[in-house]
Amino acid sequence: MSKKLYVSWLLAASCILLAPSLRQARSATPEPAAGIEAISKPSQEVKLCFAHPGILSKLLVKEGQAVKEGDLLIQQDDAAEQSQLEQLKEAADDQTRVKAAQAQLEQKKVDLTKMEQAFKKGASTELEVQHAKLDVTIAEFQLDVENFQRKQDRLKQEELQHQIDRMRIKSPFNGLVEEIMMHEGESSTDAMAKVIRLVKIDPLWVDVPMPLNLTRKLQIGSEVEVQFGDTSAPGAKGKVIFMAAVADGASATRLVRVEVPNPAGRPAGERVIVKTPNVSAAVAADKNAGLTARTGPISPR
Repeated sequence: MSKKLYVSWLLAASCILLAPSLRQARSATPEPAAGIEAISKPSQEVKLCFAHPGILSKLLVKEGQAVKEGDLLIQQDDAAEQSQLEQLKEAADDQTRVKAAQAQLEQKKVDLTKMEQAFKKGASTELEVQHAKLDVTIAEFQLDVENFQRKQDRLKQEELQHQIDRMRIKSPFNGLVEEIMMHEGESSTDAMAKVIRLVKIDPLWVDVPMPLNLTRKLQIGSEVEVQFGDTSAPGAKGKVIFMAAVADGASATRLVRVEVPNPAGRPAGERVIVKTPNVSAAVAADKNAGLTARTGPISPR
């Protein structure tokens, strides 16, 4: 028997011996579940902080409290800023300096008129007329300066008001107060220190690593069923709101985000089962594809 024929015979025998083992390995692979397991999370979650260091003077909420968008949650001590704001408001509203400049301009115009009349009669010189005209011009500039200063006071008032607004934390959405990190009387030296944490759990989000075969049958807006911990209860209807543009090649999955209404207020962080049409077939197909990729076809050379 030639060496080449002998090697071919050994390879063929190996195929015969390995075939039952491969069939047994495939049969030993557990059946895919009726859905894909994932963990729910809040649809929105933020940690809020003040823009500048300061003393917390008012805490208007408590942990677990429901809040609405725009509700005032926490406020820093702004007594000094309020006093300065009042000063700027009075300065911006005061028109005394503007009226004085306007009256002075009118007086200079009257003086110029009289000086020009006197010049025609030979009672004044040309130099005196030029000085009177210059006085009118200077008075006009002075009136512009006073109007400009009044406008600047108004802008400073608005700037300070914005600064005071940043000393208050308001809720950016309807949600729940999950955690409070500071309390009344405490002072924050770090401008970016987190003060309060808010979450929104209605609706919930579920990020699901779905098999690629299954995601090809889904699109934004597709309905899926989300089964919570109680498997005897009917599942909730969810909606696909996001599908990752890049799949995970190692696991042959693609991230899909499902939004689920949560009027009952179930806590986020639960393990859930996401069910979609033909999910078992898709999972099985991807597992078989992975097994084929690992073993590969066996053929004698």
